[in-house]
Amino acid sequence: MNLLIVGATGTLGRQIARRALDEGHEVTCLVRAPRAATFLREWGASLIKGDLRDPETLKLAMEGNTAVIDAATVRATDSIGIREVDWDGKVALIQAAKAAGIQRFVFFSILGAENYPKVPLMDIKNCTELFIKESGLNYTILRPCGFFQGLIGQYAIPILEDQSVWVMNEATSTAYMDTQDIAKFAVNALSHSETENKTFDLAGPKDWSPEQIVALCENIANQPAKVTRMPIGLLRSGQKIARFFQWSWNIADRLAFSEVITSQAPITVPMTETCKVFGVDESEISTLEAYMQEYFDRILKKLKQLEYEKNQKQSRKRSPFKTPSS
Repeated sequence: MNLLIVGATGTLGRQIARRALDEGHEVTCLVRAPRAATFLREWGASLIKGDLRDPETLKLAMEGNTAVIDAATVRATDSIGIREVDWDGKVALIQAAKAAGIQRFVFFSILGAENYPKVPLMDIKNCTELFIKESGLNYTILRPCGFFQGLIGQYAIPILEDQSVWVMNEATSTAYMDTQDIAKFAVNALSHSETENKTFDLAGPKDWSPEQIVALCENIANQPAKVTRMPIGLLRSGQKIARFFQWSWNIADRLAFSEVITSQAPITVPMTETCKVFGVDESEISTLEAYMQEYFDRILKKLKQLEYEKNQKQSRKRSPFKTPSS
């Protein structure tokens, strides 16, 4: 297919682009800053400059494409509000896709979005799901519950750098997935008619509590973690305070996720039937153990190499012998 990917520079979007190119699709990526997306062009994708907040650029991006995969969302560090991109922008994108006669539209929501109307992003995702279903587009909605990649900055790096790992009291366990596996489901949806006009929840092989993730990282890194626990009440107070300042609205919206991550039931779903529909071998879905092992092996090897080079330089500086000048 001629495929337009929105959000292709993000953690998930770049994996979708890579997978789609490997599968032989003609890929175009809608990007706000082409200079920051040169790696996509090097992989073989075409780039078109545009913005979800500018509907005219969306019309142009649709030209020549038959399918859209939307993996865009506001980052927690962005100054742009969630509503601007994840609601207003997505409505404009869906309308542009409908007007252009797009044959397939794959959208990423969040598992259980309908259960949290007071959490801004969850409510927006749920409303967008409903809007897509009423749009007349041939859609597939995918609802993962978390990425392995997000755990690196939260757990692995602080442990390696001997910094505090912040763990929220009462946090529920979550079945995170590798974005490469999620990308496989997104791209496979394009060639499996059984996925048309349906919604699918996605989860990894096992749900993990924060304490279990810390223990896993400690074991692989052979290094104890400095765990700092955060009471849920403190986080909720932070959300209320952030609401007083316009520049912190996006932060407050993200802090509202405390309601989601402290729910009682584990955040997971069975995947056997979903894997069959998408033509994915369930046994090949990555485990967090394997992902973290690979990450720590790579980083620890690099650290050893850097330490070796540092010692070599210091050794040469201490040497009483000098190389004769030519």
